[in-house]
Amino acid sequence: MDERHSQEYELFEQYYNKMKSAECANRASENRHGIESLPPAAEVAISAEEDDDLAMRLRDEARSTFLKKKNDQLLDHEKLKQLWCLLERHCFSAGVDEADAKAKRFFSATVFAKLQHGNVTGLVPLDSFFNYVMRKTWLWQNRISLSLYDITGDGYLTERDLELYVTELLPSIAHLKRLDSSFHPFYVCSVVRRFMFFLDKKRLGKVKIVDILASGFLDELLELREPTDEQANDSVVDSQASGEIQRSHNWFSMSNALSMYGRYVNLDTNRNGMLSKEELMQYDGGTLTEEFVTRLFQEHLTYEGEMDYKAYLDFVLARLNMKHPASLRYFFKIFDVRQQNFLDALDINYFFRGIQRALIEQDQQPIEFQDIKDEIFDIVKPADRNIITLDDLINCDQGDTIVNILTDVNGFLSYENRDFSENIANVAYADF
Repeated sequence: MDERHSQEYELFEQYYNKMKSAECANRASENRHGIESLPPAAEVAISAEEDDDLAMRLRDEARSTFLKKKNDQLLDHEKLKQLWCLLERHCFSAGVDEADAKAKRFFSATVFAKLQHGNVTGLVPLDSFFNYVMRKTWLWQNRISLSLYDITGDGYLTERDLELYVTELLPSIAHLKRLDSSFHPFYVCSVVRRFMFFLDKKRLGKVKIVDILASGFLDELLELREPTDEQANDSVVDSQASGEIQRSHNWFSMSNALSMYGRYVNLDTNRNGMLSKEELMQYDGGTLTEEFVTRLFQEHLTYEGEMDYKAYLDFVLARLNMKHPASLRYFFKIFDVRQQNFLDALDINYFFRGIQRALIEQDQQPIEFQDIKDEIFDIVKPADRNIITLDDLINCDQGDTIVNILTDVNGFLSYENRDFSENIANVAYADF
């Protein structure tokens, strides 16, 4: 038992004995006088603060003990290797008797039926069964690891809980060994924002642990534990190089985190650590409209009229994943100027004015608003032909097109020139 746990047990014993002595003294007094009486508060009473502290310590200790017990029931790496050898030797049911007690739960009719479903042979491949065991074990292990940070025990992790989890995870991630420690807070921020942006649907400041496991984000993060090509043997250089290419497309990779922060710093021309509206207008070549950026700063988290790094990451995540419901919720809140929970012609016209102005500045032929409004409603096909709700925008499966049309000059021009681009492609294909 470590020093911290030893101190906790000493405090528990001290408080418990004090409470027990107080209870005995009170009962003795009641027996002598036949009335209810309490001992002097100064002698035996425990303050509310001490009582709350004790309750918290007991809850933490109980949770830790429970999670440790659950973890002890899981198959470790060595047990998994033994299970695979057993499967190769005995196939499936014949190996049940020799299997470790922790593995026997997987040799059930329910598991067999799940894995056999749709297989006309009525058999389950060994690798399918073993992959199932490994996946379940991995999920349980990570559920336990995340639950250690769930202080309230309600199955959720707050943003601060996630930050602590990722911070303590960093030393185990081989891919980040070369990451300077001064950049760790910014890396942690970029990791946590992805979890919060996509999984905290109601913006409660917390996410469900089961949602974290189901999202697949944790898989992407933990795969960075694998050695990089510099740490691998020469015999596997090619495969590791391929893995490095895959990592470059991983949001949690070191290269992506550095790239995101580098772009933020480049936009911050006055070097105050924040982005003003004028600075964000230069994002992605300066093609965003002033109307959109103004509404962005009005609706989403900013600090004294400027955008911090967290808010910037939310914006980038929304831009990179415009088809995702979380991103469309993000943009819909911006588009809903009058906070009516729907968009109408007035809302669309407000944002399209910025596009029209940019087209004139580029000597492009202006587009009639009525034409673009009709096109937008034709694309979305809302339940009510006069308004567009968030559900309409999500369900039309072309929400990203609407966002581009109303926020980005290049996005609008790409939409306008789509027929020409398709014709060019068709002609080239025909010539080929």
